[in-house]
Amino acid sequence: MSGDHLGTEHITDEDRAYAGSCFSEVRNALYANPYQQVWGARGEPPLPCYKVTLRNVVRGILPLGRPHVFRQAAERVIDSKADLRWGPDRKGFRRLLHPNGICLTGMWRITRETDYSGYFRKGSDALIVGRYSTCCSETRRGHTRSLSLVGKLFPTTNADHEQPLHTANFITQQDIGGERTDYINDTELRNAPNTTVWRRGVGTPILCISDAVFGYVDKQPRIRQLYEVAELGKAANEGTRAPQFMQLLVVSEQQRIEGEALDFRDEIMAQIYDRGDPQPKRALKFHIEVTDNASLHELSWSSDAAAMATRRTPIFERRTFKNWRRIGDITFTEAIISYNGDFVVHFNHPTWRDDKNDPATATRVNERKVR
Repeated sequence: MSGDHLGTEHITDEDRAYAGSCFSEVRNALYANPYQQVWGARGEPPLPCYKVTLRNVVRGILPLGRPHVFRQAAERVIDSKADLRWGPDRKGFRRLLHPNGICLTGMWRITRETDYSGYFRKGSDALIVGRYSTCCSETRRGHTRSLSLVGKLFPTTNADHEQPLHTANFITQQDIGGERTDYINDTELRNAPNTTVWRRGVGTPILCISDAVFGYVDKQPRIRQLYEVAELGKAANEGTRAPQFMQLLVVSEQQRIEGEALDFRDEIMAQIYDRGDPQPKRALKFHIEVTDNASLHELSWSSDAAAMATRRTPIFERRTFKNWRRIGDITFTEAIISYNGDFVVHFNHPTWRDDKNDPATATRVNERKVR
């Protein structure tokens, strides 16, 4: 897909017609067109690196012109539940943020007693499709970047389950402004990440615009609540009980992959595979930890970004967490770097609820902002 062609960013009838999907369908799509047929084999091409540009983020932002593409994309990522977005040309859509990623498959397991519902309850096992990415154009170790892991849970352990299933999505990320974390082993991924705006450097205008747009189309742009997981597989008459915060941490036993200026995608592949060998040799495992206790410290400034929202824009956010509890793990046993992993697979961003456990307090309902 060329730099000028973005694909279908706005929500479409394809999104509205979503009725669930099969794990095998999503996995097969991810593996249909890898950038390297065998990762790390001799003669394979280098991995592409798609750019995050201010031009794409502001395209159509002026009044009386074309629709603001990034606003359409922000609305779509919240309103669309689709797991795959092919588009009319079957080429998918360009991610305006987080364009470079690696997709992983494995299992989500909750192994300890909790007070939560759905797939946060002890004994919950689910197939998972994840996408590990960076929000910036920079993918290499030794540079400031903000790594992210999003996940899609299928309420089954049968990879060959033939009936479409509705999925639950979660979003985690390290400091949105970026960090200089050399190894994925040391990255703290949270649904409520810290924000240090000035770390983004020349990318600061993109961060400020995206923050304003998400705040305009939704409500809280920097936290992604966890109620979708807490409602997956839950009885209709059972109340939702979701944790406030979740963090994912690579287990301490995981190997560390060496390499100067190493691309995080190569680092993750090396956790599971040997170069030039398509058979997985190891697994990549994360602890799941949750808490409901945190205090927020922030510095803010008032902005009117793109004439879309006048609001307090935190340029620095830190949360002090208490009482993290380890309740389970995610084990990824396969990974792939592919075109469809960058352009077709889709992860819904749950809209903000004033009460995370009450659907009636949702900010967006049926493609409309209601509060």
